[in-house]
Amino acid sequence: MNNFDEELIKKYVPQEQLEEALEKLHSGYPVQYIIGNVEFYGNIINVNEDVLIPRFETEYLVDDLLKYIKEYGFNKPSIIDVGTGSGCIAIALKKSVDCDVSALDISSKAINVAKENAKINDVNINFINEDIVTCEFNQKYDVLVSNPPYVAKDIVVDEKTKYEPQNAIFADDNGLFFYKVILEKTLSCLNTKNIIAFEIGHDQAETIKDLCKEYYPNAKIIAKNDLNDFNRYIYVIND
Repeated sequence: MNNFDEELIKKYVPQEQLEEALEKLHSGYPVQYIIGNVEFYGNIINVNEDVLIPRFETEYLVDDLLKYIKEYGFNKPSIIDVGTGSGCIAIALKKSVDCDVSALDISSKAINVAKENAKINDVNINFINEDIVTCEFNQKYDVLVSNPPYVAKDIVVDEKTKYEPQNAIFADDNGLFFYKVILEKTLSCLNTKNIIAFEIGHDQAETIKDLCKEYYPNAKIIAKNDLNDFNRYIYVIND
């Protein structure tokens, strides 16, 4: 909590709710949930406790992916966003490039939030309320992007994350479970020429690169750093 957060509360919360809102803020409740939205890639994204709060770092995932889509000549690509949550990634991509976007999430509550955000941002997205583990895709995509749960269950995280949906943060198999499931799914749900884009934990790059090589031994695999110089993004390019 800081003075900037307090000023945001005072700016966006009605006077009659201000005292309660400040009490929540001082107790550690995320300011984004109090205000009810966050800006992501220039778009206003509504958030509540049903969805993970979009992080600034994830904008870099979108930014690099857009560059690769252009660089490798994908014309109106079909894109699937796995674990869409608030829909922030899917919406940012849809508004930035001529494409068809689908967005999948196991949580019906998250899908409802994402649908609301798509409407607010005036974009058409195909939402899929299914579990990636059991989902049978009925079409093939050119691009798969995912910021899946990747924190190992024995890791201690920021206290504020206790208010966010825990199944959007933690994963089995030392945080690797969903990367393995998603890579397995890509073998049947992606076209031959494709891009896979992952956000990853700061210490997972080498392990996930090795996983990607198992599934795509001939692909170009690129690891990119965040502002703290940690490998936080993996791109698998099958050209």
